[in-house]
Amino acid sequence: MEGDTNAVSVGIEGLGIYIPEGRHTAAYMAERSGIPQDILETKFGLKSKTIAGPEEHNVTMACRASEIALSRAGIDPRQIDVVVWAGEMYDKYLMQTYGIKLQNDIGATNAWAFDVNQRCCTFMLAINLVRGLLATDCGINRVLIASGYRNCDLINYENKRSRFMINLAASGAAIIVTRNHPENILLESKVMTDGSFAEDVVVPGGGSGNPLTVAGGETTPPSAYNVIEDKLYYLDVPDPPGMKARLENLSLSNFIKVIDGVLTPRNLSRKDIDYLGLLHMKRSAFQFVAEQLGVDVKDQTTYFDEFVHLGHMGQNDGIMAIEFGLKHNKIKKGDLIVLAAAGIGYSWGAASIRWG
Repeated sequence: MEGDTNAVSVGIEGLGIYIPEGRHTAAYMAERSGIPQDILETKFGLKSKTIAGPEEHNVTMACRASEIALSRAGIDPRQIDVVVWAGEMYDKYLMQTYGIKLQNDIGATNAWAFDVNQRCCTFMLAINLVRGLLATDCGINRVLIASGYRNCDLINYENKRSRFMINLAASGAAIIVTRNHPENILLESKVMTDGSFAEDVVVPGGGSGNPLTVAGGETTPPSAYNVIEDKLYYLDVPDPPGMKARLENLSLSNFIKVIDGVLTPRNLSRKDIDYLGLLHMKRSAFQFVAEQLGVDVKDQTTYFDEFVHLGHMGQNDGIMAIEFGLKHNKIKKGDLIVLAAAGIGYSWGAASIRWG
């Protein structure tokens, strides 16, 4: 038996994705990074990746994905009660509340909105929060969770310290989560964090620590750096060997923990998983997690069908995986879908869905 029969049923009523047309090929990335093309394609699992155009901002891409989700579900945007921004904090303008901007752009005039962020784990966090909102506030019936992601802009191909993030790409994704919707039921969600990794991946320039100014400029305190000339506006890893030594084995085991965490409350086990939506990662790590779960990477995932050509689209990977699973007829009515993700900081999250 799955779960508490007295709990509020929460289902996915609509889903939409947006993928920009721009691409960086493995050859292009190899030329600029110094990583051999065959290593990018085999070890990194990266034949190409999506790149956003100059007008494809995060909210713009999330808006397009949201409009697709609304259209597929036959829902007027005025029927949305809450808009949750689950995308990145980097967009056309800094210091905006992106959920409110998205609410306006899609015409969700009867909704209220807020932002959450946990890097590539944000969709898992948002699902967790929205399940709670719908269970505790009877005035909320429909919630739009939407995300835009273009952290590919923050990668300096020449920086060897940030090589493990070379696969960062661009896209938009959205789902509509509805109280008592009888299909695509959200069963469980789980998130865990480890703050000891909080400063292992950062954009070192532009914050109050290293303000966006020239060296010696009139700031308090005076800046010792020229953020532009020193290229401190990209993602960086201060200590790659130290981070790798502490994170490598821990991360994979935490993936398994959060996945087990969405199975056991429903009296489910790993063998019950019909489809796995895992974020894009290097090939060996993906295969390790799949093997630990007993998942066939050919028939029960879409890693080798799609993500090797699109890259790592951050928190959107899980929603993309559902879309691709349906596209390739790998998800059927009644299937148990498990999504899992990890985000720098560090966080791990998972969600389980009974599809159909």
